Amino acid sequence: MKITFLGTGTSQGVPVIGCQCEVCQSLDFRDKRLRTSVHLQLDDKSLVIDTGPDFRQQMLREDIRKLDAVLFTHGHKDHTAGLDDVRAYNFLQAQDMPVYGHQGVLEQLRNEFHYAFEPTKYPGIPQLQLFEITGRPFQVMGINCVPLVVTHLRMPVFGFRIEDFSYITDANFIPDETFERLRGTKILVLNALQREKHISHFNLKEAVEMAKRIGANQTYFTHLSHKMGLHKEVEKELPSHVALAYDGLSITL
Repeated sequence: MKITFLGTGTSQGVPVIGCQCEVCQSLDFRDKRLRTSVHLQLDDKSLVIDTGPDFRQQMLREDIRKLDAVLFTHGHKDHTAGLDDVRAYNFLQAQDMPVYGHQGVLEQLRNEFHYAFEPTKYPGIPQLQLFEITGRPFQVMGINCVPLVVTHLRMPVFGFRIEDFSYITDANFIPDETFERLRGTKILVLNALQREKHISHFNLKEAVEMAKRIGANQTYFTHLSHKMGLHKEVEKELPSHVALAYDGLSITL
């Protein structure tokens, strides 16, 4: 499996016009973070988890020419807004795009992209095939996916475990049942928003504690805001088995 981080930032992490903070002014490419998303290549199958506002730019940057399915963690705009741009893959592949999410996400997609679900379809709109997922394991194109239910303040969010890779974003609580599903994972991706405590995300200290408890061979932090600070400085503080992810980072499992 090849894992590519399409984006590792948040809406508070994207460089802001006129901002003079050290991250926005940094020349280190690792500090240039688009909205959080990840691409998985498993043999000939190509999956994306979340399609934020930067989805088109990210897929062009990584030259990803085939996409078999999209999985959504939750319905917040910074994770769903780019779904319209799957229309390019509809055209290239001449088929609908399978989209997986829990009931609340699918309802949000039907509302936000209502034009894609009208009885009479305008030519060129995205062609979507929605699949509802619950807390039970499911398959995508023969790939076994295990939902990792976490909490984003009071909102349920789905992470996903595929083989020995586990991906969790937008969380500040992990229930015991999910810890059991994480047992033995080799590569963990976990959100770490900033240094200060936050109402709905793990901060850096909490994310490090979660990484130690889960015990993956290697953990990468994502969903990083500019409040986290410079990549090169934060990396110095992390345990040997923990690192900050950055846009374009690719790893093989």
